[in-house]
Amino acid sequence: MAASTSPADLSAALVLQPVAALDWLVILPVAWCLAIGAILLMIRHKSLAQPLVAVAALAVLVGLDATLLWHVAQSGPVTMVMGRWLPPFGIAFTVDLTGALFALTSAVVALIGAVAAIDDINASGRRYGFYPFLMLLMAGVSGAFLTGDVFNLYVWFEVLLISSFGLLVLGSEREQIDGAVKYGFLNLVATTLFLITTGYLYGIFGMLNMADIAAKAPGLQMTAPLVTLTALFILAFAMKAAAFPVNFWLPASYHTPRIVVSALFAGLLTKVGIYALIRIGIMLFPAEREQLSLVLAIVAALTMLTGSLGALAQSDTRRLLGYLVISGIGAMLAGIAIGGADAIGGVIFYAVHSMLVMTALYLAAGAAARLSGGFSLTNAGGLYRHFPLFAALSLMLFFSVSGLPPFSGFWPKVMLVKAAIDGGFAWLAAILLLSGFLTMIATGRVFLLAYWRPADAQEAAIPQPPAITALLPVLVLTVSSVVIGLFPETLLNLAQQAAATLNEPSAYLNSVFPAGGAP
Repeated sequence: MAASTSPADLSAALVLQPVAALDWLVILPVAWCLAIGAILLMIRHKSLAQPLVAVAALAVLVGLDATLLWHVAQSGPVTMVMGRWLPPFGIAFTVDLTGALFALTSAVVALIGAVAAIDDINASGRRYGFYPFLMLLMAGVSGAFLTGDVFNLYVWFEVLLISSFGLLVLGSEREQIDGAVKYGFLNLVATTLFLITTGYLYGIFGMLNMADIAAKAPGLQMTAPLVTLTALFILAFAMKAAAFPVNFWLPASYHTPRIVVSALFAGLLTKVGIYALIRIGIMLFPAEREQLSLVLAIVAALTMLTGSLGALAQSDTRRLLGYLVISGIGAMLAGIAIGGADAIGGVIFYAVHSMLVMTALYLAAGAAARLSGGFSLTNAGGLYRHFPLFAALSLMLFFSVSGLPPFSGFWPKVMLVKAAIDGGFAWLAAILLLSGFLTMIATGRVFLLAYWRPADAQEAAIPQPPAITALLPVLVLTVSSVVIGLFPETLLNLAQQAAATLNEPSAYLNSVFPAGGAP
């Protein structure tokens, strides 16, 4: 029999049409970070050139992510499949408003951190790889926010974990090594649990594409242990996000590295865990998450109280801020426990606020430590008298993290409290308010001791004002918090639209399977 000469029909397996130019934005942030990281590694001995290259590259990254957010807001979720293989077989990068908004905010935080590092990271730290590690970290963070595949979410978690190890031990001081051990142990446990659960997920669904899972999950509720699967994912991501009772690694490690590294960690790392919880619990397994909502609400309440009370007990500003990170994670977990578009909109708004404000608080703490001689509240004082502008910026950040108007922390707190009351979680709304009150007391104590209280009378010299590279990042982030607080409409609309897409993911599914649904 003669061999058939008809050409093979590849349309059932491959994407044959050309990729639209704007769709390349889906993967450009990750590719850009990896490429610049490699360049920085090659010029690691040129300590003067490294910050210039990194700051310029991160400014470009902000532009890429801003354009991607605009594209997604205009066109809906966008998908690009690696190797042109059709999903669910090809590895998909799928971006909706939630992923694009998180990616843009993380890029802004990284750019601010790179500017602050000009003053905080010396030539030795640059030679040992601060800026290459920062770009690798951003590759992992961007990949986690932009991927549409659960296994690749695990891969990008690994990338950001490896780079965070490098940043944490930069300097090789004994305190840093101790913090890295504590940080690394529980994060490796969480990563291992994540990988095991991903294998469990593959065994049930046969695929790891998020859109495919979201489409098939409702039909498997009676035949597969999806509640157990969801609980395992929640536990793994709760460890990553530093939720109670697996949050002891954060206050034991975030105070050990350079202050700019602590600022980047506070702004980025735990928010990746929150993002993963949103993606898994709200889009993929909403019914299972609802069955676990009471457990999640209790964990959220305990996380908020642990963070707020822990902050009250600290006399070291870095440790205090670590507990404030935990308290904020509890507030976001509360919104995930409540569910619904209003609550998830509040979580997304709160996450953006927390990324900006927690980064600014750590950078302000570093500047205050240089001015007063250390991070201890016992020996601090007199900052308001000598540096009133810096003191005013710090006070505004304290108000914002406490959820007071007219700053960015006010609106998401209102959204979460209202959603809790409407959803039958009035007790959780009360704890949200109590946590904000305790945070206000903790930060007010810092301001009274470190800023308002007169300095030691024996102090002879007036400290030098902070360098512009130390003050400018704090100023920019504080102004951002004020602007968001006074004009919240744009971010509020984006957060609500993002939450609506997560709760009703048909647009996400149609982006991956444009023919009308997963196979």
